[in-house]
Parts: sequence; C-alpha cells; structure tokens
Amino acid sequence: MTPTIDAHVRLDIHPAHPSAVQAVLTGTQARVALMALEAADWSVAATNVLALARIDHEEPYWAEDAAKHLTAEGITVEITPRLQEAINEEGTWPNYPMPWCTRSEIREISNQAQKIHDDIHHGHLLIHAHAHDGHTTVAVGTYLHRGGKSVYLHGEDHLRQIADTFDSPAEALMAFEKVHAAEMRPGPAPLTDTERAAIEARSVFDVTTAKSEPSRPEPEIVPVYLADAGDHDSLLDTFLDAHGEFEKWRTWSDDTTHAIHESQTLRIERVHETPAHETAWTVAAYETPVSDRMWVLTATGATPAPVLQDLLIHLADGDGWDTVIGGPVDEKMVTAATQPLTEAGWKHTLNGHGIRWTSPDGDAGVQFDPLTAQYPQNPATWTIWAGPGPDRPTWAITASPHTPSSLLTALSETLAHQTCTRQAQPGREHRSRLADSAPAAPAVTAGRPASRAR
Repeated sequence: MTPTIDAHVRLDIHPAHPSAVQAVLTGTQARVALMALEAADWSVAATNVLALARIDHEEPYWAEDAAKHLTAEGITVEITPRLQEAINEEGTWPNYPMPWCTRSEIREISNQAQKIHDDIHHGHLLIHAHAHDGHTTVAVGTYLHRGGKSVYLHGEDHLRQIADTFDSPAEALMAFEKVHAAEMRPGPAPLTDTERAAIEARSVFDVTTAKSEPSRPEPEIVPVYLADAGDHDSLLDTFLDAHGEFEKWRTWSDDTTHAIHESQTLRIERVHETPAHETAWTVAAYETPVSDRMWVLTATGATPAPVLQDLLIHLADGDGWDTVIGGPVDEKMVTAATQPLTEAGWKHTLNGHGIRWTSPDGDAGVQFDPLTAQYPQNPATWTIWAGPGPDRPTWAITASPHTPSSLLTALSETLAHQTCTRQAQPGREHRSRLADSAPAAPAVTAGRPASRAR
C-alpha cells in the first residue's frame, strides 16, 4: 500500500548482538512507529532506536511480523539484506526435546516461554522460590494480574513452561516444598547466559546511528518489604474480578471503594489518591452484620503491592477473618504469628513499647504492644513497617488485638521469605530509608459494616 504516515523504519541485525534485531526510526511521525513497536515488546535503546531481543532467538521471525503490521498501517519499512537472509533461514534449536513438533508448534512453545520470561522481567510474575530438580530449573511464583494465580514453572529459557497452577501462594509453596525441600532456594534463579544476553542487547545501541539517552535501569531484586508500592487500584480491581463473593461499591464522591463480603461480616475499604504515609486500606471484620467490630487492620499508601496481594488472597481463601472474641491475647498466639520471623533470623528484642522483631538488614520490623492488647478496640496493637522505625515508616500496617493469628502468620511468612523486583533509581541504595519528616500513619476509628450498594 502507499505509505500514508511520514515514518520510516529500517530493520537490521543488532550491531553488537547478532541474535537480536535493531530498528532505526526517521520521519516527522516516527513516534507512531515507535509506539507500535513498543506495543510489540521492542525496547527503546536510544532516541528513535529500538531493539528486539528474545530468549528464544526468534527475533528475525517477529521482526518480519512487525514489518507486516507497520506496512499495513501505512509506515515505510526497510529490511536490510542480512536481516532478510536471517528471516529466510528458518533455523531451529538443535537437539530440540520435542522433535515431533512442527516448526510453528516449536515457535508457539518458545513464545509462551518468552511471555513467562517477560512477565518475570517486568515484575508481573513474582517468583517465590526455585530449585534444581537434577535436570533443569524449577520455580514457583504468583502472577500480580490474571486473577493472582500461582504457578509451578519447569525448564529454562525457551523451554520454560507452566507445569501446574494453584489457587494461592501458600498452596503452591507447600506443594513445591514437598517435592524440592532439599534444593529449594528463595526468590528467582540466577539469570541464564541467554537471559543475560537478551537483557544486555536491549540496553546496547549503535552510537553511530543515534544520539544516546539514559537507558532505563534494570529492576533490582529486593526483599518484598523494600518493593515499590505498585498500582493499588489495579490490585483491588484484579481481586474483585477474581472473587465474586465480594461486592464492590463506591462513595458518592468516588474517593473511596468498598468491597463487602456476601456474608456482610468482612469489609475492605480502599481510599484512592491518598498520600503514601496515610491510611489507604482498612480491613474490618464483624461477628454478625450488625455486631460490634471484632478486629481491624490498616495499611498505608506506600505498602508494597505483593504484601497487599498476599493479604487479600488470605482473606479470600476462607473464613480466616472469623475470629471469636475471647480472653486477652496470649503468648501462644504471639509466638504463632511471629514464628516465620524467628525462623528467618529476625532479631527479637524487648523495649519500652513491647516486643519487636527486626529484619537482619534493619530495614523492616514487626512490633507487638502487650499493653494495648488488653483493649480489643485498639487499632494498633500490632505494627508492621519498613523504614527507620514504626514512628517514621516508609510504609506501615497496623492491626488490632484479635486480628486472626493465621493472617498475621501469613504476613510474617511474606516478609520473611518473599523477594520482589523494584525499579532501580539513581541515588537510591538497596537499603531504603524514609525522610525524617514523614509522619506516622494515623489510627482508624471504630465502625460498623456498611450496607450493600443499591
């Protein structure tokens, strides 16, 4: 077709990584081509220069596919002779373990492996643990979208597949540990040579064809309590889409969203557009729809999304919030709630405010105040935080005395063992610290469950 957009795309073999492809854009409307290529998973390497680098080495095929789509949109595309030669070669992997597959079937399998790699690389798939089963790498993780499904991964690079799925991270980890306990290690496996090459190719560009601009730093792997806050609204939407037993409604001002369980004994409140240090989430449970509140938990706006996701998953797994109010909180309950921290080597100390468990790096802590535990309506008997301390937190979660110990144990497991990716920023060290001026999270007043939306 006759080009209708003033944009020209020149596709060529990557100058530094022969397995990758480079696109150089020119024209007054080059931005249109750039957005189209970014949507197809090309990475910006410099001004009007993009790179396509994959772990399945299928870049020539997907470059040709991109060329067809760009041409159909009215954009001029030039494919260099050496790239065209690579496109025509139709190579395949030597010693492919599934020789009965056709070329298109092999490409589909490797493309699914590529999507898994991209989801991990972009922080959409959180890897809890990995192991080596004697032949290849296996891992277990949870999607931060797709309804929060947990998956068992088998294989490396272009052969990695989803071998099983689970309804919760706890179920997935228990199944994984049952088979791989001896070899199990926290977090994702070290990058393979192929993965390193693909990541490097996305950040290296030909300085003779374009003026460089700062490349986007690669995400760093950190303990979950140091992860970025992420998109809380998207997290809530995904949770509600996956759990029809919760009914959603918003206030007249549209500032707040409520999720009410069908029993009307559990209420989740999400306040939108709240400052990072202020309360953005409140979870409250009731013995009956018209009774006094049994317990309440709050979280500030900067709380990492993976921590909140594990909290929501626990609430959706059953009647974990159905705590019967009885006597005071005893030592057995406190020990059960903090056992994962103790086993992970968190430092256990006593101070004027109660009992405190501090992470080995000093960047997070959990505190129990036995004095306030005597008053069931006190909203901050438990305080979980990251930062210099509970009085100056980067983020904080508070919980009242009768918060279920199973929920607190689940949060302790998350803090003690999970890792996550965080977008690296210039000047930010691995050990995150909050500015001294940040105030503490405010307490939440008592209340009764709201009525359903009409």
